[in-house]
Amino acid sequence: MDEVVAGWRKSSRSQPNGNCVEVGRVVGWRKSSFSHPNGDCIEVGDLSGHAAVRDSKAPDAGYFTATPSQWGVFIDAVKGDRFSL
Repeated sequence: MDEVVAGWRKSSRSQPNGNCVEVGRVVGWRKSSFSHPNGDCIEVGDLSGHAAVRDSKAPDAGYFTATPSQWGVFIDAVKGDRFSL
């Protein structure tokens, strides 16, 4: 997978001595093929060795990243109904 992160900038929380965090944004989001046609869906952005995931109804709310093995554990948990209240 090609890395699709753009707009890198130094975090405003970074220290002036060079110990800093850079923040970028994922570009090239696509709707998951498992999403429902009613708009309840997630979008996925490909990163090198990771996937970025966000809610398509709230794209500015942020996203999380996961490695393939982390994503597999998450999907197994969803399928196992471990998030039900």
